Amino acid sequence: MENSIYNRPNIIFILADDLGAWIPNDEIRTPNLRRLAASGLTFNNFFCVSPVCSPARATLLTGQIPSQHGIHDWLAAGDTTAKYEPSGNGELIEYLQGQPGYTDSLSRHGYVCGISGKWHLGDSHHPQKSFQLWKVHALGGGPYYNAPLIRNGEVYEEPGYVTDVITDNALQWLEEQKTTPSPFYLSVHFTAPHSPWTREHHPLELYEFYYRHCPFTSVPDGLAPPTWVQRLNIPVENAQMRRDYLSGYYAATEAMDANIGKLLDWLEANHLRDNTMVIFTSDNGMNMGHHGVFGKGNATFPLNLFEESVKVPFIVSHPGHILENRINNNLVSQYDFPPTLLDYVGINCQLTQELPGKSFASLLRGMLQDTHDHVVVFNEYGPVRMVRTPDWKYIHRFSQGPNELYHLKEDPGEQTNLAGNISLSGKEKEMRQRLRDWFFHYVNPLQDGANKPITGSGQLNFSNYNK
Repeated sequence: MENSIYNRPNIIFILADDLGAWIPNDEIRTPNLRRLAASGLTFNNFFCVSPVCSPARATLLTGQIPSQHGIHDWLAAGDTTAKYEPSGNGELIEYLQGQPGYTDSLSRHGYVCGISGKWHLGDSHHPQKSFQLWKVHALGGGPYYNAPLIRNGEVYEEPGYVTDVITDNALQWLEEQKTTPSPFYLSVHFTAPHSPWTREHHPLELYEFYYRHCPFTSVPDGLAPPTWVQRLNIPVENAQMRRDYLSGYYAATEAMDANIGKLLDWLEANHLRDNTMVIFTSDNGMNMGHHGVFGKGNATFPLNLFEESVKVPFIVSHPGHILENRINNNLVSQYDFPPTLLDYVGINCQLTQELPGKSFASLLRGMLQDTHDHVVVFNEYGPVRMVRTPDWKYIHRFSQGPNELYHLKEDPGEQTNLAGNISLSGKEKEMRQRLRDWFFHYVNPLQDGANKPITGSGQLNFSNYNK
């Protein structure tokens, strides 16, 4: 394919669902993630903006934080199947209506945009954000076999393993694009490795014959949750349940890795690898025994912002343009992603409102120092907010409490909460003020999550939580 008309690379953006930054590890077989990392730049400190899927996905697309775009929790409405739409009790809601995404900018500058897989931002029945390919999941999650998918605006149940189907749909579209002069942008949004993790949902050759015998020493076992945890969202009652869940999680991850390999193989076979930027990340992190919990930000009540919940993998590869097999330790966030991507391909970032993110494209271009000096990131999940520096982390809970302060340089596992420590009152005050100043600057008062009763049980509509 000739992209000389636009002189811009193709882009494949691969998004996992609930993948912790502690992956890859020595027990999950992920040769293609390692292959991708060997050909590009891995960020060790990339943070989601909120540790649950829909808010994070909205930020990745728009560059706005949840308290700007208004999506604060996973969406429990707006994405429905034909069983309830259009005549049933469901309601199609386009949550990001009127809020441009970076795909709109790409489209205006000559890119042909497509998406295959999880959307979960409302009204999955109708294409949005300039996507011409629109083969998405009707709900956002669910079974790996017989998943409800959208095809030509209609819901159907897909008998195949959904991870394979998402890839097959993507590859079919790529075949159609390879003879056109326009550069392509493709979102491949897997539902893996999100639950369900039980045996019937995953290929037996992985679940039963490999991971069933895995020792699972790569994740903690037997930890007790922090004393402030009142309720666990995914209780693990015994060793067999732990083994079942981990077998499914690891099997789903390996199956996703194999499909990433199919995408890379296609690019290489069609001589497009050097002219295609490939990005891999996850919507949010995941605990699988870490801190004594299974799940993400809503694994606990009160909601948590554990490192494992808020830190996600981020790999970017563009052979010949981005240095290969390198690691970067700067603190960067999902709200930095849209301006970075547009900057990298030479498009001015003109989205909406005042965006909090700054481009770190200079890091992709090989500069040792980021011109914007990313040393602080922020995070929110409703009334719970975080400010994170390389050495310190402060979490403020506006309603439930408690607040948390960790000296991560000495306590990377967040074992000792220093909030309330008299000798560190100055540091706690400094971090709290930094948090308040940043959110005061960027929050849309009508969408301020600190004032909404968000509990992790799902968001029903856009403007309020009264339904």
